[in-house]
Amino acid sequence: MRYMKRFLFSVCCCGMLCCQASAQSTQKLSASKANDYGIMYSLPATVLKITLEAERTERNPGEFYKYARRYLGTSDAVATPSVQWRLLGATVTSEGVIDTGAEKYLMQLKSASNPFLLIDENGLPLALNTDQVMAKETVELPEPRPASPTALDGPAARQAVTAEMVQSSSTAKRAELAAARIMEIRSSRNDYLTGQADQMPDGSALKLILSNLDAQEEALTAMFLGTQSTSTEVVTLTYMPKADVTDEVIARLSRTEGIVDADDLRGVPVYISVDVTSRGKMPVNDKGETKAMPKGGVAYCIPGSANVTVSADGRTLDSVDLTVAQFGVVYGLDPALFTSKKAPSYVIFDSVTGGIREIGTLTE
Repeated sequence: MRYMKRFLFSVCCCGMLCCQASAQSTQKLSASKANDYGIMYSLPATVLKITLEAERTERNPGEFYKYARRYLGTSDAVATPSVQWRLLGATVTSEGVIDTGAEKYLMQLKSASNPFLLIDENGLPLALNTDQVMAKETVELPEPRPASPTALDGPAARQAVTAEMVQSSSTAKRAELAAARIMEIRSSRNDYLTGQADQMPDGSALKLILSNLDAQEEALTAMFLGTQSTSTEVVTLTYMPKADVTDEVIARLSRTEGIVDADDLRGVPVYISVDVTSRGKMPVNDKGETKAMPKGGVAYCIPGSANVTVSADGRTLDSVDLTVAQFGVVYGLDPALFTSKKAPSYVIFDSVTGGIREIGTLTE
């Protein structure tokens, strides 16, 4: 039974989590005589996923909005229908994708220990000589929320409308009757609260009656003041990061249409800024000289890092520090490490950057 003997080799500052390859769709490529013990593969490019969440607020006037001041003593009634959007936030994540224009790499191995490369459904390397892979980080993303019901959408609204209100053809008369009904409901509620009702129910029944009276009053009031409902929209954009970008427009928010394309001038811009904080460097020897790429070596990325900020209307919506393959360099491991008869090595790759997350040896 083989087990992994791990030693420290980490290119990231966070802890490593592994999972079995069966948890995701993978393919195993074996180095065999048929392919001259060579395996061809690509390293990932890092893309950003920017998830934007916007809230839609719809306001509609009530049937009796013209009579709100007369009967309710307020001028706050909604007079015209309106829709307004606002940006709630953004979440930036990253993932690895195939860069079709990038170089392909050939690792040249020997047959001693039947080496194999594990790749994902996109053909990107996950691990060499092991079935364990990097566990994908899970980030909680917002989900779209349907419009909330208004006070006029529930059964209490139908209960609040009296037969006399239904029969009247005059809006002014119906408004007068609705205002009178509001007063009746308030009087009834007061009787229950003070214990002066003709028939006082027990605790749970009283709570139910008061709740129903509140809902009816809210519905009748909405007929004067109008209604408001909110919903949310979630849009995810894919962005290929470029070095040192400042305030590039990636989308816009229209006050009436929601999230729109970057070139749609009806909306205010949503910006992205990418500040490269470090670049991957080739390893050097004791003399400070850059090491040469091993012939037929196992290519991997030494990634760089960047701060990514998404903003709009002068607000920072999200700001994260991420490792990015494009800001790094490609180097290689000696292929002999992985075909040793006594203790062949294994590698677990970072699926987002192509970097090394863990390297160790397999022993009997």
